[in-house]
Amino acid sequence: MPDPIPPLRITAYTATSAIGAGRGAMLAAIDGQRSGLRANDFGPAPLATWIGRVDGLDAPLPAAFAHWDCRNHRLAWKGLHADGFADAVADARRRLSPSRIAVVLGTSTSSIGATEDAYRMLDADGRFPAALRSTRLHTPHSLVGFVQEALGLSGPGLTVSTACSSSAKAFAVAERMLRIGLVDAAVVGGADSLCGSVLFGFNALQLVSPEPCRPFDVRRSGINLGEAAGFALLERALPGDAGLRLIGHGEASDAHHMSAPHPQGLGAERALDDALARAGVTPDAVDHINLHGTASAKNDEVEAALVARRFGARTHASSTKGFTGHTLGSAGIVEAVFSLLALETGLMPGTPNSNELDPVCGPQIRLRPAQGDVRVALSHSFGFGGTNCVLAFARGRVA
Repeated sequence: MPDPIPPLRITAYTATSAIGAGRGAMLAAIDGQRSGLRANDFGPAPLATWIGRVDGLDAPLPAAFAHWDCRNHRLAWKGLHADGFADAVADARRRLSPSRIAVVLGTSTSSIGATEDAYRMLDADGRFPAALRSTRLHTPHSLVGFVQEALGLSGPGLTVSTACSSSAKAFAVAERMLRIGLVDAAVVGGADSLCGSVLFGFNALQLVSPEPCRPFDVRRSGINLGEAAGFALLERALPGDAGLRLIGHGEASDAHHMSAPHPQGLGAERALDDALARAGVTPDAVDHINLHGTASAKNDEVEAALVARRFGARTHASSTKGFTGHTLGSAGIVEAVFSLLALETGLMPGTPNSNELDPVCGPQIRLRPAQGDVRVALSHSFGFGGTNCVLAFARGRVA
């Protein structure tokens, strides 16, 4: 088991998804069990499914950033300006230095939607249209390059692309960078926007539901895809700091199957064990878990069994995919923000759209929101290929 790590304070955090921009919209959705899912209206030939689409992404980026313009960067821009996040980074830039703040972001598709658009609009010579010939758009690192420029940062920039665990693993990467003194702060998170490759790719795997997703429900029929952007600003914790903290993380790669979890959840459990060890807490100290809970048959079965065997009945666990859809590379940051909100407000989400839990579920998995004293929260993010990450957060010091 790894040793406990020095905690990091979370100076600012935000997320933008189908339920709205910022923490206020998320809290309202949790309190009212309001889903942001809608019948699919994305693309020239929409699949018969439901999606978590973000409104307000049709306007181009400001002229100063026109060379970055695409749906994914518009989504990131919207996310950066929710909850005053960009202002918080500007304050850190003044206190520290632009070169001492890292940007570590997760994404699974980056700006591939722009590449799809470019291929649809080839000119008579078979070339991309002039507006989409920028090489910086058509790379997996495009998101980090844009965010660094948008925030005026010049420190290390790193893209994490490990499927649906990407923006959770960004926290772990940043923690190591801060611990060894490479940087003094880090912007972590990610963004993934809807695109044809994702919608039709998941449909080809027969994982997409034709109705609103129902995580852990006995009649669940698959996932709904969504888009989101979320960010957090990490700095070293100060003595006596009573705010929100990252206290642990665990990562594992079981490599059991390209698209199915290990049947006993061995990789997920290893990630959980390492997160708890680095946090210096035991399972009975955990008040809330934001589950990965995709509403696919196998993911939910394996994750529910893991939670049932490791946690007591008082732990409140739930899936928020019914609010946002599965936001792929940005799922980790969205799930982390839900966990941080529970710590800050005591409001723990339910599992919207689900009505009857699968018998494999233990008493930990709850369908309705609840209010409580939340001191320690976990966030689960499990991706294709057996890439697993668990994050541990706390409010103030944990005894």
